[in-house]
Amino acid sequence: MTVLGCIADDFTGATDLAGLLARSGVKVNLHMGVPDGPPEDPAAFEVIALKCRTEPVAEAVAECLRALDWLQAAGAARFFWKYCSTFDSTADGNIGPVAEALMAKLGADQTIYCPAFPENGRSIFMGNLFVEEQPLAESPMRDHPLTPMRDSNLMRLLAPQVTKPVGLANRLVVEKGAAALKTRLAALKRDGVAHVVVDAVSNDDLSVIAEACRDMTLLTGGSAVAMALPALYMKDGTLAADAPKLDAPTLEEGAIVLSGSCSAMTRAQVAAYLEHADGYRLDPLDLAQNGASAALAWLEQQPATRAKIIYATAEPDAVKAAQDKLGVAKAGAVVEDALAALAVKARDLGTRRFVVAGGETSGAVTKALGVTQLTIGAEIAPGVPWCFAQSAGCDIALTLKSGNFGAVSFFDDALAKL
Repeated sequence: MTVLGCIADDFTGATDLAGLLARSGVKVNLHMGVPDGPPEDPAAFEVIALKCRTEPVAEAVAECLRALDWLQAAGAARFFWKYCSTFDSTADGNIGPVAEALMAKLGADQTIYCPAFPENGRSIFMGNLFVEEQPLAESPMRDHPLTPMRDSNLMRLLAPQVTKPVGLANRLVVEKGAAALKTRLAALKRDGVAHVVVDAVSNDDLSVIAEACRDMTLLTGGSAVAMALPALYMKDGTLAADAPKLDAPTLEEGAIVLSGSCSAMTRAQVAAYLEHADGYRLDPLDLAQNGASAALAWLEQQPATRAKIIYATAEPDAVKAAQDKLGVAKAGAVVEDALAALAVKARDLGTRRFVVAGGETSGAVTKALGVTQLTIGAEIAPGVPWCFAQSAGCDIALTLKSGNFGAVSFFDDALAKL
């Protein structure tokens, strides 16, 4: 029986959430898209990864409601709507509209919003989101190519996306404990406040929030607020102590790093890996004109066991130049298509370990490899686990890294962990 059903708005965010839930030692299933068939042998934690962060609102809502139907059929009675810890969205959505649609379907009259992830430098204080010590609007997210974040206040960001009132449970309430937070939430509910931003600056705060809100039908936030839920469910018997555990496969040697993210951290990670790995840089303008044949030929010449990386990661000025010439959508699409084709080529050449950086890239790669379900393995960095799946009848391992996650040495750390 599924204890918690989760819906994530991109693939790296889904693995982030699944990895934190898997810290409990309990088996976690991750599905790439809504499964076609009915649930079979569902795990205690079922996570559905969608690619709806920047979809038109109506499409995102419809896809999330389909995911909800599947999770309900798996037996879930509690649900989690997972979005990025930097609250990536626009004035139209999709965070708020999806939350309201899920609430309406579930008959929930209140939910919380907590994208904090202290282990990765994301904290909320007085309703304002910080990335390390910078307000969100002053961080590199200010210039994100798809969802530029020009305000740090979560209430102001959320209010245009929803139809019902937005409120705040601030750090002064959270530090008093779960009972105080429950009281605050009840008071806001009496005032008709359906959407509550909750402050958190530490893992202790997240534990308080999880304890206070664990019985809500729907929770929303970044992955970290769900981290304490398995222990709470085990404590009260909702989750069986002998729930199934992971059984990881043995893999052949051979690995590749595929990076489409252009975040500041990924740029540093690519530079660090290139100090000792062979690399091939993808240029969107060249791809648009000539396709990926040169990159595919380069890959075919690389020894299976040699450290190698293929990347479109570039500085913001270079990204903007490509977008100006090709358009934002096409500039992204030619890179995703190339990396997807390269992933298939690598698999066919015998590669079984894939390190993938970037949410859009992760979606393209997993789709190309025909991966529809993953089982969550060891965590490499907070919120970034290894995952195991099958592709064309072969056991493979993937790690799908959100752009800003992980240390500078992440690519080496990932392969050493596996």
